[in-house]
Amino acid sequence: MAESRTAKPPILANKHYAAPSAFTPENLLREARRQKRLRPAAVPPVCVLDPDGDLVRRLAADGAARRDAAWACYHTELYRSAHDDIELGLVGCAVGAPFAVLVAEQLFASGCRFLVSMTSAGQLKPLRAPPYFVLIESALRDEGTSYHYQPAAPFSTAPNDMLSLMAGAFDKLHVPVERGATWTTDAPFRETAETVEAMRSRGLLAVEMEAAALYAFAAAREKPVLCFAHVTNQMAQIHGDFEKGEADGTVDALAVILAASRRFAEKAA
Repeated sequence: MAESRTAKPPILANKHYAAPSAFTPENLLREARRQKRLRPAAVPPVCVLDPDGDLVRRLAADGAARRDAAWACYHTELYRSAHDDIELGLVGCAVGAPFAVLVAEQLFASGCRFLVSMTSAGQLKPLRAPPYFVLIESALRDEGTSYHYQPAAPFSTAPNDMLSLMAGAFDKLHVPVERGATWTTDAPFRETAETVEAMRSRGLLAVEMEAAALYAFAAAREKPVLCFAHVTNQMAQIHGDFEKGEADGTVDALAVILAASRRFAEKAA
């Protein structure tokens, strides 16, 4: 039987935002530990999503990160990396909104207290020549995952207390950290010229693939999450695009992550 044309699309239908999930990250990890014969173990308090995997690869190659054999996730590996007073737990190559939130759920279920996402992004508004960073204050919800965590709305927003906490946190870095809104898409190869222009007209700074979902998750679960866009490219519309900077951009990215982590640690102390 044909459904009514006025019916809600499946992405918006039968959502019960206040109801608990029947499938939980705790139960998934319990079964993963059973199958892998792992004991429960906590991840570092500060964890990092590194969708490109550059930071994880660089730290591992330099001997500055080691794989955590106790991490029970079926889909990813977690690396630990110590930096003076901060130990980071890093997960590489969790690209896109569904994957990022899947891992975020499991990290917080395993002891994470603060999650940072550092994703490559395409420039929309030309603030300066790439590469540079944007602390994402809000993200346009042009993906699917956020609608399972929060009712429909144009944007997901960063936790206000986290944005306030980061005031001045990056002032001493030599790399610029801007603030503003981005466009989160599930389909990077469907960024048509018309859509890109529409997003620019809304004042959006960059396009990425995770922030809207991670911020919806953060709001629903009341978790501290911050998303950064490492603006590295102009969507390959110029020759020589995607140059990230020193060591594939990892030196500057790590500096931003550690500045945010130390500011969070000061609050938690």
